[in-house]
Amino acid sequence: MSEMLYCVNGELVPASEATVSVQDRGFKYGDAVFETLRAYDGQPFEWDRHVARLHRSCELLGFEPGYSDEFLHSKTLETLAANDLSEAYIRLSVTRGIHSGKLSPPSDPEQTLVIIVSELPRGGTEGHPVWDGPASVEIVDTARVADDAIPAAAKTHNYLNGILARCESGADETVMTDANGRLSEGATSNLIFSRDGRLHTPTLDGPVLPGITRAVVKELAAQLGIEIEVGSYTPADLRAADGACLTNTTWEIRPIEKVDGTHLGNCEQIEALRTAFDEYVESTHYDSPDS
Repeated sequence: MSEMLYCVNGELVPASEATVSVQDRGFKYGDAVFETLRAYDGQPFEWDRHVARLHRSCELLGFEPGYSDEFLHSKTLETLAANDLSEAYIRLSVTRGIHSGKLSPPSDPEQTLVIIVSELPRGGTEGHPVWDGPASVEIVDTARVADDAIPAAAKTHNYLNGILARCESGADETVMTDANGRLSEGATSNLIFSRDGRLHTPTLDGPVLPGITRAVVKELAAQLGIEIEVGSYTPADLRAADGACLTNTTWEIRPIEKVDGTHLGNCEQIEALRTAFDEYVESTHYDSPDS
């Protein structure tokens, strides 16, 4: 198999040669933003939402992406095509660039762009999920960093918070709480759970990343007449749930089998949302325009 090609500052290079400077602020300080996307049938899923969040992340960190949306889109497609991938994982990163000075960022950064891709077979209606089965989840002691310390809406390269949470447990996903003990999110996912016939998800007013899949799921729920209450919840609420799931780009909607060792049941509303999500992907990426 030929070596993968990655995009570095607009140029395709073999994976073994795809490097950034040790003086790059993304490497030195985590001073960078990124988006994880999926490609279905060769096209990035929810591109407009992802690039909008990329802009928002850059704004919160105080620098511009440095590349036009059209350039980022064309280079993403070029990287997919160069690797002959139609069903794929995509990670698009923009750093504040090389800077040999002090911690204070430069006023005129020359941003670094990196796009990497890998095969990610499609699940849903035409295949198998990328996960082995429903997730085991543990609620950990590591607290989610406060939003007024590091903005939760910024998807940055600094993932120490999630890494430390994962180090606490061998579960498929770890769920963090905020400083007040309220449910926040998973290390790499958003959380939805069912109680008393209603779905619930932690509010974005807390330290919760505004997930793209989370947003799509909420819209699909509204179309199905399924209410998702947004609020503030405790770990006890999740442990007593009738059912629950995790959402992110690669897992899509992954049911939770157990929380802290306690088994949860199947939730008909979550299963309906999984079906609706699969149908949404099918209609937006695979259906013929003439069908």
